[in-house]
Amino acid sequence: MVEERTLPDLLGWQRIEGYLPQDLWVQVLAGIAMLALLVWFASWITSGVLSSLVRRILKVAGKDEWARALVKRRFVRNVGYAVPMLVVAANLTLLPLDPTFLQPVARLFLMAFCAFVTMAIVSLLGAWQDVYANSSRGRTRSIKGYIEVGKIGVWAIGFIVLTSILLDQSPVLLLSGLGALSAVLLLVFKDTLLSLVASTQMSSNDMLRIGDWIEMKQANADGFVIDIALHTVKVQNWDKTVTTIPTYKLFSESYRNWRQMFESGGRRIKRTLSLDASSVRFLTPQEVQRLSRFVLLRDYLQDKQREIEATNQEFVRAGMDEVNYRRLTNIGTFRAYCMAYIKQHKEVHQDMIQMVRMMEPTADGIPVEVYCFTDKTAWVDHERIQGDIFDHFLAILPEMGLRLFQSPTGRDLSLGLSLAAESHRPSMDMNDSLKS
Repeated sequence: MVEERTLPDLLGWQRIEGYLPQDLWVQVLAGIAMLALLVWFASWITSGVLSSLVRRILKVAGKDEWARALVKRRFVRNVGYAVPMLVVAANLTLLPLDPTFLQPVARLFLMAFCAFVTMAIVSLLGAWQDVYANSSRGRTRSIKGYIEVGKIGVWAIGFIVLTSILLDQSPVLLLSGLGALSAVLLLVFKDTLLSLVASTQMSSNDMLRIGDWIEMKQANADGFVIDIALHTVKVQNWDKTVTTIPTYKLFSESYRNWRQMFESGGRRIKRTLSLDASSVRFLTPQEVQRLSRFVLLRDYLQDKQREIEATNQEFVRAGMDEVNYRRLTNIGTFRAYCMAYIKQHKEVHQDMIQMVRMMEPTADGIPVEVYCFTDKTAWVDHERIQGDIFDHFLAILPEMGLRLFQSPTGRDLSLGLSLAAESHRPSMDMNDSLKS
């Protein structure tokens, strides 16, 4: 037999025993009313007074972003739910009922308290992530992976505590039983462990930041990094699609990061002009005189003329034939003009390598490659500068007596056949007149 208890006995208020009815159900209702009053008071203190006080302190300290983040992540709401659960669990014994009935109910409220506390800690970590992401450092480096690891750890601890309360056992016993499940846990959390190691290494070695332009062909990723999490990295491609890459792949496999290019202040131009080989020839003295009008060629032609004349004088003294004399070529003059043009261009980076070279001739003509760097790294500006440079080079080719190589089209073939037919028509008409 369980000894029957009354509300005055539980409260230790024997003086009010004469004022309370002796019926059990009345005392139960009175105890529930007192619990409800305590819950309301605790909720008011937590959600009303304490939350307002915390927000004001944060605003006075200049941490408005923390106040907004805590509200957004519902930290105050979770704490406001947790405190009343603890009040009920701690004071449930005020009810004059059998303890064997009250203890399981108290454990349920205690479990609810632990669940809300766990969610409050997770909300606090989320608020920390939001505040960091809005900072200047957070725009380039992400701590999302570490925050997610912390959330996993908080949920794991919360699950162990909830289980220990439900089973009415010590958490130490549950932790000791996890040793036998370590192999299973390693298998289940294999990707998480790999991602954690990869995220730590990438962060410590500064291998990847939010906003980096990366190119990873094996994952069909080519664009800017918009999110770095524990398990995945999101890349927004140039066509506005998003590629999701496992974090550990960015550590174990190769990819190209264009960040250094942006930081260097120069973006490379490497483009070729294929010239028609049949248009390459020596320049006549009249053409050299005409090209001397170009300011960019004047110094080159004067220096080259003096060098060539000095060399040819030696050939004359040696009695060599004129066929051995050195002469200027139009393709060499064109390369000199291109080099002088990029050297004086205001939007070409003058502290980086500049080169105009003739490459090995192919069936598609003679490639002349222009290699330099623009002082603008933005894509649109880079393409504009590059287009302006090559527009000028294409337009100057006829002045050098050069032609751009172009494969014959159907229209070229049609024109050629038409001209051939026109050239044969007079002879055919003459034959017809002689026969008549």
